[in-house]
Amino acid sequence: MMRIISYNLNGIRSAISKGWVDWLKSANPDVICLQELKASPEQIDPEPLKKLGYHLYWYPAQKKGYSGVAVFSKIEPDHVEYGCGMKKYDDEGRVLRLDFGELSVMSIYMPSGSSGELRQAFKMQWLEDFYDYIGQLKTKRARLVICGDYNICPQPIDIHNPQSNANTSGFLPAERAWVDRFLKSGFIDTFRYFNKEPHQYTWWSFRANSRTKNLGWRIDYNLVSTNLESSLKRVAILPEARHSDHCPVLLEIDY
Repeated sequence: MMRIISYNLNGIRSAISKGWVDWLKSANPDVICLQELKASPEQIDPEPLKKLGYHLYWYPAQKKGYSGVAVFSKIEPDHVEYGCGMKKYDDEGRVLRLDFGELSVMSIYMPSGSSGELRQAFKMQWLEDFYDYIGQLKTKRARLVICGDYNICPQPIDIHNPQSNANTSGFLPAERAWVDRFLKSGFIDTFRYFNKEPHQYTWWSFRANSRTKNLGWRIDYNLVSTNLESSLKRVAILPEARHSDHCPVLLEIDY
């Protein structure tokens, strides 16, 4: 069994100051995929993480204090692939892949379009380029687990107020259509595979007491290629973990 967690930390240094390492010890994933670290490896003390048995793989953004992904794994990978080979995305530290035999686990941090038209256009271009990138990758690495912050709510059930957010970045028709197309290209949204209940969110605005009221969005998920369907065992959103404006999402697979 492999326990995989995806967690957007919104700053690893901030999360560590809120007891994140103790939480990691108790959660005890085999692999944890992190997004939005806002730091490079030398800015934290790695020893507490190494003492827990993790090998640390980082892919920070070029810009200080911005973006960045990492994968911490108790299982040593056969290969680590940093980036996706497209400079404008790799400069922002958005893709990291670890290969374990035939299985590949990716940590991805998709762009947000909420800051304005330029970034929304960047996000839409990313979606097209990422779709093509994964299509090509699947020909070589067929068994994929793609964990991360997708910055898109796939369905009305995944957002607390679909009507008022109909024209909001992260819930635009074109973005949701992309998720649908991506899933139809051969992926499973593992949380929805097991859980069809509403009010299941992974991100809450810091404003208006949103988290206490559970006014959230489900934008963090673990997608797996359809050839892994029989390996799926359990999923969970872990909202009690409060080190970020996001919470972790868990996937257990037979490995």
